[in-house]
Amino acid sequence: MVTTLCFDFGNTRLKFAVFSGSELKEVHVLKDDRQETIRACLTKYHPDKTILSSVIDHEPEVESILAAESRFHQLNHHSKVPITTPVGKPETIGSDRLALVVAANHYYPDLNNLVIGLGSAITYNYVNRFAQFTGGSISPGMEMRFKSLELFTNKLPLIEPHWNFPLLGYDTKTNIQSGVIFGMAKEIDGVIEAYEDRYEKLNVLMSGGDAHYFMPFLKKKIILDPDLIFKGLYVISEFNQ
Repeated sequence: MVTTLCFDFGNTRLKFAVFSGSELKEVHVLKDDRQETIRACLTKYHPDKTILSSVIDHEPEVESILAAESRFHQLNHHSKVPITTPVGKPETIGSDRLALVVAANHYYPDLNNLVIGLGSAITYNYVNRFAQFTGGSISPGMEMRFKSLELFTNKLPLIEPHWNFPLLGYDTKTNIQSGVIFGMAKEIDGVIEAYEDRYEKLNVLMSGGDAHYFMPFLKKKIILDPDLIFKGLYVISEFNQ
Protein backbone atom coordinates (compact mmCIF):
# COMPACT_ATOMS: atom_id res chain seq x y z
CA MET A 1 0.00 0.00 0.00
CA VAL A 2 1.32 3.45 -0.95
CA THR A 3 2.12 5.71 2.01
CA THR A 4 1.65 9.47 1.68
CA LEU A 5 2.64 12.09 4.25
CA CYS A 6 0.74 15.38 4.07
CA PHE A 7 2.44 18.28 5.88
CA ASP A 8 0.49 21.37 6.92
CA PHE A 9 2.61 24.24 8.26
CA GLY A 10 0.17 26.78 9.69
CA ASN A 11 0.70 29.93 11.71
CA THR A 12 -0.24 28.22 14.96
CA ARG A 13 0.81 24.58 14.51
CA LEU A 14 2.92 22.38 12.28
CA LYS A 15 1.13 19.10 11.62
CA PHE A 16 1.26 16.10 9.33
CA ALA A 17 -1.07 13.25 8.42
CA VAL A 18 -0.26 9.71 7.37
CA PHE A 19 -2.26 8.12 4.55
CA SER A 20 -2.18 4.45 3.63
CA GLY A 21 -3.61 4.41 0.15
CA SER A 22 -6.49 6.89 0.37
CA GLU A 23 -7.22 6.16 4.04
CA LEU A 24 -6.12 8.67 6.67
CA LYS A 25 -4.46 6.70 9.47
CA GLU A 26 -2.80 9.20 11.83
CA VAL A 27 -2.40 12.92 12.49
CA HIS A 28 0.55 14.32 14.47
CA VAL A 29 1.79 17.72 15.66
CA LEU A 30 5.42 18.57 14.88
CA LYS A 31 7.48 20.38 17.50
CA ASP A 32 9.32 22.37 14.81
CA ASP A 33 10.44 22.29 11.17
CA ARG A 34 14.12 21.52 11.73
CA GLN A 35 15.86 19.02 9.49
CA GLU A 36 16.14 16.34 12.17
CA THR A 37 12.42 16.58 12.94
CA ILE A 38 11.44 16.06 9.30
CA ARG A 39 13.98 13.28 8.82
CA ALA A 40 12.58 11.47 11.85
CA CYS A 41 9.13 11.43 10.23
CA LEU A 42 10.55 10.05 7.01
CA THR A 43 12.56 7.40 8.85
CA LYS A 44 9.52 6.22 10.77
CA TYR A 45 7.00 6.07 7.91
CA HIS A 46 9.12 5.64 4.74
CA PRO A 47 6.60 7.50 2.57
CA ASP A 48 6.31 6.96 -1.15
CA LYS A 49 4.81 10.43 -1.61
CA THR A 50 4.82 13.70 0.34
CA ILE A 51 3.10 17.05 -0.05
CA LEU A 52 3.68 20.30 1.83
CA SER A 53 1.26 23.16 2.41
CA SER A 54 2.95 26.07 4.18
CA VAL A 55 1.76 29.58 5.04
CA ILE A 56 4.92 30.39 7.03
CA ASP A 57 8.57 31.00 6.23
CA HIS A 58 9.63 27.43 6.98
CA GLU A 59 13.16 26.07 6.91
CA PRO A 60 14.12 25.95 3.21
CA GLU A 61 15.87 22.59 3.65
CA VAL A 62 12.51 20.92 4.32
CA GLU A 63 11.60 20.85 0.64
CA SER A 64 14.96 19.40 -0.38
CA ILE A 65 14.74 16.66 2.23
CA LEU A 66 11.22 15.66 1.20
CA ALA A 67 12.15 15.71 -2.49
CA ALA A 68 15.20 13.51 -1.87
CA GLU A 69 13.29 10.88 0.10
CA SER A 70 9.93 10.71 -1.73
CA ARG A 71 7.89 11.88 -4.68
CA PHE A 72 7.35 15.37 -3.36
CA HIS A 73 4.91 18.12 -4.28
CA GLN A 74 4.98 21.69 -2.93
CA LEU A 75 1.47 23.12 -2.96
CA ASN A 76 1.42 26.57 -4.60
CA HIS A 77 -0.44 28.49 -7.29
CA HIS A 78 1.27 26.40 -9.98
CA SER A 79 -0.21 23.18 -8.61
CA LYS A 80 -2.77 21.37 -10.71
CA VAL A 81 -6.07 21.21 -8.84
CA PRO A 82 -9.49 19.76 -9.77
CA ILE A 83 -11.16 23.15 -9.36
CA THR A 84 -10.86 26.50 -11.06
CA THR A 85 -9.79 29.68 -9.25
CA PRO A 86 -11.22 32.60 -11.22
CA VAL A 87 -9.57 35.32 -9.16
CA GLY A 88 -7.31 38.16 -10.21
CA LYS A 89 -4.16 36.97 -8.43
CA PRO A 90 -4.18 33.18 -7.89
CA GLU A 91 -0.68 33.39 -6.38
CA THR A 92 -2.20 35.17 -3.36
CA ILE A 93 -4.50 32.27 -2.44
CA GLY A 94 -3.33 30.63 0.78
CA SER A 95 -2.39 26.99 0.29
CA ASP A 96 -4.45 26.03 3.34
CA ARG A 97 -7.57 27.59 1.82
CA LEU A 98 -6.90 25.84 -1.48
CA ALA A 99 -6.63 22.46 0.24
CA LEU A 100 -9.90 23.04 2.11
CA VAL A 101 -11.94 23.85 -0.99
CA VAL A 102 -10.41 20.98 -2.97
CA ALA A 103 -11.48 18.60 -0.19
CA ALA A 104 -14.99 20.04 -0.08
CA ASN A 105 -15.38 19.77 -3.84
CA HIS A 106 -14.01 16.20 -3.85
CA TYR A 107 -16.10 14.77 -1.02
CA TYR A 108 -19.23 16.87 -1.62
CA PRO A 109 -19.34 17.26 -5.41
CA ASP A 110 -22.08 19.10 -7.31
CA LEU A 111 -22.92 21.21 -4.25
CA ASN A 112 -22.42 24.83 -3.31
CA ASN A 113 -19.86 24.44 -0.49
CA LEU A 114 -18.92 27.01 2.12
CA VAL A 115 -15.81 25.84 3.98
CA ILE A 116 -14.94 27.54 7.27
CA GLY A 117 -11.36 27.14 8.45
CA LEU A 118 -10.65 27.92 12.09
CA GLY A 119 -7.02 28.73 12.82
CA SER A 120 -5.02 31.86 13.53
CA ALA A 121 -7.63 33.45 11.28
CA ILE A 122 -11.13 32.35 10.33
CA THR A 123 -11.36 31.83 6.60
CA TYR A 124 -14.65 31.56 4.75
CA ASN A 125 -14.12 29.82 1.42
CA TYR A 126 -16.78 29.31 -1.23
CA VAL A 127 -16.55 26.72 -3.99
CA ASN A 128 -19.67 26.38 -6.10
CA ARG A 129 -21.29 23.33 -7.69
CA PHE A 130 -19.35 24.00 -10.89
CA ALA A 131 -16.05 23.46 -8.98
CA GLN A 132 -15.18 27.16 -9.04
CA PHE A 133 -13.44 28.62 -5.99
CA THR A 134 -14.69 32.18 -6.21
CA GLY A 135 -13.32 33.58 -2.95
CA GLY A 136 -14.60 34.33 0.52
CA SER A 137 -13.40 36.35 3.49
CA ILE A 138 -10.86 36.39 6.31
CA SER A 139 -11.53 37.36 9.93
CA PRO A 140 -9.38 37.34 13.11
CA GLY A 141 -9.25 33.93 14.80
CA MET A 142 -10.01 33.10 18.42
CA GLU A 143 -6.47 33.30 19.81
CA MET A 144 -5.87 36.54 17.94
CA ARG A 145 -8.97 38.08 19.52
CA PHE A 146 -8.02 37.05 23.04
CA LYS A 147 -4.50 38.41 22.58
CA SER A 148 -5.67 41.68 21.04
CA LEU A 149 -7.79 42.50 24.12
CA GLU A 150 -4.68 42.24 26.28
CA LEU A 151 -2.35 43.94 23.79
CA PHE A 152 -4.49 46.96 22.98
CA THR A 153 -5.81 47.74 26.47
CA ASN A 154 -4.09 48.71 29.71
CA LYS A 155 -5.94 46.51 32.17
CA LEU A 156 -7.56 43.56 30.41
CA PRO A 157 -5.66 40.29 30.97
CA LEU A 158 -4.98 37.46 28.53
CA ILE A 159 -7.73 34.91 29.09
CA GLU A 160 -7.66 31.22 28.20
CA PRO A 161 -10.59 29.95 26.11
CA HIS A 162 -13.10 27.55 27.63
CA TRP A 163 -16.23 25.99 26.18
CA ASN A 164 -18.28 26.41 29.38
CA PHE A 165 -19.05 30.07 30.06
CA PRO A 166 -22.22 32.10 30.72
CA LEU A 167 -23.81 34.39 28.18
CA LEU A 168 -23.85 37.10 30.86
CA GLY A 169 -20.30 37.26 32.13
CA TYR A 170 -20.00 37.87 35.89
CA ASP A 171 -16.31 38.82 35.99
CA THR A 172 -13.57 39.93 33.59
CA LYS A 173 -12.69 36.36 32.60
CA THR A 174 -16.23 35.27 31.72
CA ASN A 175 -17.03 38.62 30.07
CA ILE A 176 -14.11 38.13 27.68
CA GLN A 177 -14.89 34.46 27.06
CA SER A 178 -18.49 35.31 26.24
CA GLY A 179 -17.51 38.24 24.06
CA VAL A 180 -14.92 36.35 22.04
CA ILE A 181 -16.36 32.83 21.73
CA PHE A 182 -20.08 33.60 21.70
CA GLY A 183 -19.40 36.61 19.48
CA MET A 184 -17.50 34.46 17.00
CA ALA A 185 -20.29 31.87 16.99
CA LYS A 186 -22.79 34.57 16.07
CA GLU A 187 -20.41 35.87 13.39
CA ILE A 188 -20.19 32.39 11.88
CA ASP A 189 -23.98 31.97 11.96
CA GLY A 190 -24.39 35.39 10.35
CA VAL A 191 -21.94 34.68 7.54
CA ILE A 192 -23.63 31.35 6.81
CA GLU A 193 -27.02 33.08 6.70
CA ALA A 194 -25.69 35.67 4.24
CA TYR A 195 -24.44 32.88 1.95
CA GLU A 196 -27.74 31.01 2.28
CA ASP A 197 -29.57 34.13 1.13
CA ARG A 198 -27.46 34.20 -2.03
CA TYR A 199 -26.74 30.56 -2.86
CA GLU A 200 -29.28 27.75 -2.88
CA LYS A 201 -28.72 24.35 -1.27
CA LEU A 202 -25.64 25.52 0.60
CA ASN A 203 -23.46 22.82 2.18
CA VAL A 204 -21.39 24.12 5.10
CA LEU A 205 -18.22 22.48 6.41
CA MET A 206 -15.98 23.51 9.28
CA SER A 207 -12.42 22.46 10.06
CA GLY A 208 -9.80 23.45 12.59
CA GLY A 209 -8.72 22.75 16.13
CA ASP A 210 -10.87 25.45 17.73
CA ALA A 211 -14.19 24.20 16.34
CA HIS A 212 -15.31 22.49 19.56
CA TYR A 213 -15.51 25.86 21.34
CA PHE A 214 -18.18 27.12 18.95
CA MET A 215 -20.26 24.10 17.98
CA PRO A 216 -22.56 24.27 21.08
CA PHE A 217 -23.55 27.85 20.19
CA LEU A 218 -24.11 27.53 16.45
CA LYS A 219 -27.65 27.38 15.12
CA LYS A 220 -26.73 26.51 11.56
CA LYS A 221 -26.23 22.95 10.36
CA ILE A 222 -22.51 22.35 9.87
CA ILE A 223 -20.46 19.29 8.91
CA LEU A 224 -17.46 19.21 11.24
CA ASP A 225 -14.31 17.61 9.84
CA PRO A 226 -11.08 18.47 11.69
CA ASP A 227 -9.00 16.61 9.08
CA LEU A 228 -10.45 18.29 6.01
CA ILE A 229 -7.24 20.10 5.07
CA PHE A 230 -5.27 16.83 5.06
CA LYS A 231 -7.89 15.18 2.88
CA GLY A 232 -7.56 18.06 0.45
CA LEU A 233 -3.77 17.78 0.46
CA TYR A 234 -4.03 14.07 -0.33
CA VAL A 235 -6.34 14.76 -3.27
CA ILE A 236 -3.96 17.43 -4.60
CA SER A 237 -0.98 15.11 -4.15
CA GLU A 238 -2.68 12.42 -6.21
CA PHE A 239 -3.73 14.96 -8.84
CA ASN A 240 -0.13 16.12 -9.28
CA GLN A 241 1.59 12.73 -9.09
